[in-house]
Amino acid sequence: MNIYALSSGKGPSGIAIVRISGKDTLKVCKNLSKLKEINSNEVNYCTFYDPKNDKVIDPEALLLWFPGPNSYTGDDLAEFQVHGSNAVINALLKALSEQDNCRLAEPGEFTKVAFQNDKIDLLKAESIGDLIHAETELQRDQAVKLVQGNASNYYNDLREKLLKSLSYIEAKIDFAEDDLPEKVLKEVQNSIKDIHKDIHKIIEDNKIGEKIRDGFHVSIIGEVNAGKSSLLNLLSKREVAIVSEEEGTTRDVIETYLNIDGYPVILADTAGIREAKNEIEKKGISLALGKSKEADLNIVMIDNSSSKINDKVRRLINKDSIVLLNKSDIKNKENHKFDADTILVSVKDNRNIDQVIKKLKEKLSKKFISSNNVLITRERHRVKLNHCLEEIDKFLKKDQNKDIELAAEDLRMATRHLGSIVGKVDVEEILGSIFKDFCIGK
Repeated sequence: MNIYALSSGKGPSGIAIVRISGKDTLKVCKNLSKLKEINSNEVNYCTFYDPKNDKVIDPEALLLWFPGPNSYTGDDLAEFQVHGSNAVINALLKALSEQDNCRLAEPGEFTKVAFQNDKIDLLKAESIGDLIHAETELQRDQAVKLVQGNASNYYNDLREKLLKSLSYIEAKIDFAEDDLPEKVLKEVQNSIKDIHKDIHKIIEDNKIGEKIRDGFHVSIIGEVNAGKSSLLNLLSKREVAIVSEEEGTTRDVIETYLNIDGYPVILADTAGIREAKNEIEKKGISLALGKSKEADLNIVMIDNSSSKINDKVRRLINKDSIVLLNKSDIKNKENHKFDADTILVSVKDNRNIDQVIKKLKEKLSKKFISSNNVLITRERHRVKLNHCLEEIDKFLKKDQNKDIELAAEDLRMATRHLGSIVGKVDVEEILGSIFKDFCIGK
């Protein structure tokens, strides 16, 4: 069966790209273009027709033809570049649907076929999805490194080391009468311990890879009427939260996703902290305090015109916080000092907000200083690495002389868990969850 889909964005646009892949791709191309000869890996200038009635779909179009296995999917593949009006796109898709053995591709199916044809591994397939959905420079940079195979190469190297160690253990089982040199067995033990350290180092990363992919959680906390909602609106450049002089306006947690100068941030506005006057406000304050504990970074808003600061708010301030002394436009301001990065601002006058963004970036950048270039970007990888560590722990605790068969099985399982990250084992059950978030034409 041949699959086709619109691979570019929905029209209208200057150019639209429609992709088709399968064994009959060349035949379909000739049917729609009426070209007798189509050059591979070149741009073919053509007119596209509806084979049913010979009506012109697009008088000036381009056709690119890539024979398998040297294509994105590994099967024959073609791209139609046409004018990007909805009428042209719909007419072309309709003509393709009427060709024999042609159907609309499912989300991510082109990439799924590429994986099944061994053109890419699972990590690269996932990273292509990340690259498609990247909204910030950090996300793009992380996805590019994964697409280039940095993580795949690292995990494959670890797996090869495990397999080599496993081969020595199995040799000892198969040729029990021929003792392996003690030096070899010691090298196996040392190699496995090194792999254990490497994997443990990857896991102890504060989930930075996932945070870059999904966004860093930053909470705005403080007393009522300190300017928290106003700051959220200012950074969001839109009215996200209601701003009022009435105290206690914000009761629930209000979150918005922002690209702060290349950094993906989920910014949360929270209820003002004070002695609650009713159950609803008490619940809102409880949510605010909980959010501050979960956050990667807290922005503590202080009304600099007030002489007193709530004790609960004061206790939330630490060296990892950013304290904003707001309302600096008011003449009768206090001179509060804290053991934390402190910036005098006026949200109303947009004063020193550029310093806030700069400090925010500085704080977040320090959170992903790592001695290892490989970052875990999905919970699936973390689970598999933890399972791999568990099996290696079992292996290291066993007496290899008495329980050598069981020790070998521990290594086999560790190898299987590590291999499943890049797709070196049967992974059909996880394919759907990986490719379902892709675009239709990818």
